[in-house]
Amino acid sequence: MSLVRFVSWRAEVHQARAEQQQLVERFDFNPGNIISNTQFFNGSAMNQKEIQAFLDEKGAECTERGCLRNATFSTEPRAASDYCTEYKGSSKQKASAIIADAATACNVSPKVLLTMLQKEQQLVTATKTPSEFRFKAAMGLSCPDDDSCDPRYAGFFRQVFGSAERYQYYVRHEDQYGFHAGTLNYVQFNPDAACGGSEVYIENTATALLYIYTPYQPNLAALEAGAGEGDACSTYGNRNFSIIYSGWFGDPRA
Repeated sequence: MSLVRFVSWRAEVHQARAEQQQLVERFDFNPGNIISNTQFFNGSAMNQKEIQAFLDEKGAECTERGCLRNATFSTEPRAASDYCTEYKGSSKQKASAIIADAATACNVSPKVLLTMLQKEQQLVTATKTPSEFRFKAAMGLSCPDDDSCDPRYAGFFRQVFGSAERYQYYVRHEDQYGFHAGTLNYVQFNPDAACGGSEVYIENTATALLYIYTPYQPNLAALEAGAGEGDACSTYGNRNFSIIYSGWFGDPRA
């Protein structure tokens, strides 16, 4: 990079970070720092007992056997890999155990996994037994909204473990994707490119991973709406991740 281009790039970074700070001050949301690495990569942030108590509290209105806090699932053994340590399968494992064991194996915070379960399918606070599809697509991993989940990732265990493993895959193969920490990234507001986007200075790996998983940022209308609906160009995935995480666990940027 030439000196002239470097100076120009630094000015662009300064401008982007200034605009991001304005969003923090107005909406407590920073598109370049949605969650810190410290918060994200902490597989021991909650143990199974704490996760179960959390599910019991947030899902207290759901008393049926099929509720997330009561449900059990078959799990599959997974050999140790470059991304996660060994996972021992079981014919009947509670959701809290799956979350805890996947978090530990892949060193992804169970708080992140709980937030994703809520963001994608509202499983944590459901007041009645969720549909089969909501469990099948629990984390939204390789599961489009048209009910056509990739069979390799369909089902509660495969969704939870698969998502935790996928995040670690992204870390080791970040160069294959379009979002990178420590530089400017153009992030669209919507799958429709006509809705626009902006340059975002992504400050850390964890935030880059969220964009690889959900490649859109909230537009101004989405942020102004709080937890509500914005306009036709609004998307809510990363906004809702921030809202849910901060409401349950405190500042995700800490």
